[in-house]
Amino acid sequence: MEEELKCPVCGSLFREPIILPCSHNVCLPCARTIAVQTPDSEQHLPPPLLHTRGPSLPTGSIAGPPPEYETGTGPACSGGGTSSSGGGGGGGVGGVVGGGDHADKLSLHSETDSGYGSYTPSLKSPNGVRVLPMVPAPPGSSAAAARGAACSSLSSSSSSSITCPQCHRSASLDHRGLRGFQRNRLLEAIVHRYQQSRGSGTGATAAAVVAHCQLCDRTPPEPAATLCEQCDVLYCSACQTKCHPSRGPFAKHRLVQPPPPQPAASAPLGTTQGAPSGSGGSSSKSPGPGAGAAGSTGVRKFPTCTDHELENYSMYCVSCRTPVCYQCLEEGRHGKHEVKPLGAMWKLHKAQLSQALNGVSDKAKEAKEFLVQLKNILQQIQENGLDYEACLVAQCDALVDALTRQKAKLLTKVTKEREHKLKVVWDQINHCTLKLRQSTGLMEYCLEVIKENDPSGFLQISDALIKRVQVSQEQWVKGALEPKVSAEFDLTLDSEPLLQAIHQLDFIQMKCRVPPVPLLQLEKCCTRNNSVTLAWRMPPFIHSPVEGYILELDDGDGGQFREVYVGKETLCTIDGLHFNSTYNARVKAFNSSGVGPYSKTVVLQTSDVAWFTFDPNSGHRDIVLSNDNQTATCSSYDDRVVLGTAAFSKGVHYWEFHVDRYDNHPDPAFGVARVNVVKDMMLGKDDKAWAMYVDNNRSWFMHCNSHTNRTEGGVFKGATVGVLLDLNKHTLTFYINGQQQGPTAFDHVDGVFMPAVSLNRNVQVTLHTGLEVPLNTRQQKLSGN
Repeated sequence: MEEELKCPVCGSLFREPIILPCSHNVCLPCARTIAVQTPDSEQHLPPPLLHTRGPSLPTGSIAGPPPEYETGTGPACSGGGTSSSGGGGGGGVGGVVGGGDHADKLSLHSETDSGYGSYTPSLKSPNGVRVLPMVPAPPGSSAAAARGAACSSLSSSSSSSITCPQCHRSASLDHRGLRGFQRNRLLEAIVHRYQQSRGSGTGATAAAVVAHCQLCDRTPPEPAATLCEQCDVLYCSACQTKCHPSRGPFAKHRLVQPPPPQPAASAPLGTTQGAPSGSGGSSSKSPGPGAGAAGSTGVRKFPTCTDHELENYSMYCVSCRTPVCYQCLEEGRHGKHEVKPLGAMWKLHKAQLSQALNGVSDKAKEAKEFLVQLKNILQQIQENGLDYEACLVAQCDALVDALTRQKAKLLTKVTKEREHKLKVVWDQINHCTLKLRQSTGLMEYCLEVIKENDPSGFLQISDALIKRVQVSQEQWVKGALEPKVSAEFDLTLDSEPLLQAIHQLDFIQMKCRVPPVPLLQLEKCCTRNNSVTLAWRMPPFIHSPVEGYILELDDGDGGQFREVYVGKETLCTIDGLHFNSTYNARVKAFNSSGVGPYSKTVVLQTSDVAWFTFDPNSGHRDIVLSNDNQTATCSSYDDRVVLGTAAFSKGVHYWEFHVDRYDNHPDPAFGVARVNVVKDMMLGKDDKAWAMYVDNNRSWFMHCNSHTNRTEGGVFKGATVGVLLDLNKHTLTFYINGQQQGPTAFDHVDGVFMPAVSLNRNVQVTLHTGLEVPLNTRQQKLSGN
């Protein structure tokens, strides 16, 4: 709060504060300093001031510093906070000025003669506020006489104004001068109480007051050993070491010795302390009504009107925003203004101030919460920094471990390659040594035979020896005397990409980037029948978010890729593919920044033969399935259709039906159908099925209710009916007990087909799948080729 109680000009606590029209406050002595008069002529102004005032303005003399605020208190005149011996008559620095009204008519020339205007003073006070400098007296005259003449020669044509040191708005002074501004008695009382709370109030004992540490937890606190000029806090030695270390943000703070013990001031607060006085002057008082607190022993006077000193304030002028007395309403300029009772307006403004304070209090509470949030952020930064350091160490250790494991694998490969080469060379050495020993022995034996002189004995064994020598020579074929392996190792380690990656290893910004390449988990990828299952994952230690994946598959014939799955899962199964086909699959990830690169392509081979069962979801409701959906019968005397779980569009496929029960000579039908075949009548009666229906003596082919190719030979209990679907040749053929039943049943079969059968309650069949193509069909294919 102390900053609110300091004058913006002198930087000290307010002394006799007055309220300027802009609602800012200033000390009365400081107001005399910054208030300036502009006379008709400015002949004694310095050249810079003359230049800034403009060429059209007349020149003349400017008055010296103003006298005191009140009249009848002595001829002292404040001169910017300094004092010197004046001339006769007890004149101060600024000389003696006759009337109080004229003494206060010091002004600064602004853009207008009245009201507010802009002002740029020429000098700065020690507190940073610009003030007009003192103008030297004309040469050849004494300072006191010149300034006294200047102060006493104010004419009616002169204009006076004062500029607020905070907002730099100028206000013209009326005939009352600075007395036209109201004293801020409330601020004066608050300053007085503040001085008392700080031990320097009026009426304090004259005993010396020792400065104590302001942060001590002890009772009483330790004497202060250090004062920080920036913090304005007194510290003892222990608290200074603990709370104000000489490092970090406090390194530039200036620590000085605490002020020496001084007796408390006893002068009344209403007295202008520290005002300079001349040889015959003294500090001025404020004897008029409306003065502030007179002292600790005096009684505070009730404020009176500045225009009517004997009248108390009783009303509030809404237009002028000032308290007034009843004489101001009857005689003064407030007669026609809107006025309200002083007490009511006091309560109203207090309520308004309290309401405004509530808003400020809420903001202050938010600011405190924000500071707590910032401190929490500091703590989180510290903790996250430690966590990230640990994570970085773990990541680097993981890289080192991975490199160590890979190093061991590579060393194992080198060892195996070395042992293989050594084994091959040793085997070749042993083999060559054996052959060489055999050849050497044979050569020595032949030489001994040649030395013999018995022709008949020689001829008896010469043919055999010649053959043995020839055979021995043939053993040394071309390449037998060449090493089978090289001494060089055909192993080259390409470590350059890894070294580049290590050199480029750096932190990435937490901006959203496209995801990296997914890694296919080959150990989890598999095929079953005509379906494939793929699994993948993202590489470890990635920082890019992943919103989903796109799985693509080709057509099984080397064609273009197409999207088969888009989602967040990392495991996907695709059904309904071609049997005996090779599919290529790849996956990529995406997020809000875009789509990442494709993974490596994985090749998947579907089954050569189909394994399937009856489909309980596609069968008629009268169909009864058992034996894990491999055995079917019916609960109705009418024919009902059931399909298989597999669908075929290419390749050669063969399956069989074993007749488990055959009563009363029914006509079951076997074949293939579309998925939308009619299921409440015999198979083949609509255009969605191709079938062979058979009784105990003969069979017929049927499609679109057309019966063709009656063939002798029926079924019975224990019989087997085979179905051969060749989508490469687009034909459908039937077998009974391993023998082809009639000619090829249907040609130009094209599209997607599902195994099908229709039966009634007199028949029960069991499905057998995953069978090889019948032998006679394969032989026909071989002979055709």
